[in-house]
Amino acid sequence: QVQLVESGGGLVQPVGSLSLSCAASGSFFSINSMRWYRQAPGKERELVATITSYGNSNYADSVKGRVTISRDNAKNTVYLQMNTLKPEDTAVYYCRQNVNGMLYWGKGTLVTVSS
Repeated sequence: QVQLVESGGGLVQPVGSLSLSCAASGSFFSINSMRWYRQAPGKERELVATITSYGNSNYADSVKGRVTISRDNAKNTVYLQMNTLKPEDTAVYYCRQNVNGMLYWGKGTLVTVSS
């Protein structure tokens, strides 16, 4: 059984920074793409960033230039470094990993950007 556990959420002031991580545990032999999504109150879940197994990344326009996705394959972990945070970045952030060809989701971590 594969489990994803996110951490790093919390309350941060506008223009502040926050780093999220998502570690996979269990039995697996490959992790392909890793993604971060977010869901703000009353809104649909949206894709924030993707990183492939080759390390190629892409971002939603709303976060481009402020967010960096990275991965540590030895630790089966994906990270999301967020800078210059805005109140509209407030959301529950979820990671999704393609493990052994199947998609797994974390339970989410809340990020609140407020003064």
